[in-house]
Amino acid sequence: MRPLLEPAKIGVLVFVAAILQVTIFSSVEILGGTPDVVLLTLMGIALLRGSIYGASAGFAAGFLVDTANLSTLGVTSLLLTIAGYWIGRYGETTGRDRAHAPFVSVAVATILVQFGALFLHYMLGDPVSARIALLDALAPKVALNLLLTLPVYALTRRALALAAAPEGATEVRLLG
Repeated sequence: MRPLLEPAKIGVLVFVAAILQVTIFSSVEILGGTPDVVLLTLMGIALLRGSIYGASAGFAAGFLVDTANLSTLGVTSLLLTIAGYWIGRYGETTGRDRAHAPFVSVAVATILVQFGALFLHYMLGDPVSARIALLDALAPKVALNLLLTLPVYALTRRALALAAAPEGATEVRLLG
């Protein structure tokens, strides 16, 4: 029963985060930035479950957000798939129990996803402003995401009911 329950829990988390992001958090603007609850939820899933779950959840979340916003299909999916994979790799190669891991993941992923979105929209010919995306909105977005990291990570951890590493997962230990 457990192997079927994990993907269902993750699917519900991703769906709820995507719906909350599209309906509520995308219209909340504080000091020029908007919080990214989907990225925060993805960070929790990827850190707790690894790169495969992170990439899969990132693709699903991005697809839901792109579909709900009626935006260019695949842009958010691509960015969140890459972010979920690399956050999951970071969780697999460092200690999952380290207190700084969620905060480092969120800060780096927020910055890289913002740069990636700017680059992809530019390459697609969409009208984008680098000044607004990077200078005006990036710092407040990182700050808002960092403020929401702890509560979202705690909720994700509780929803996935993780006391230790999942079965079969091993942490990579560096020698030397």
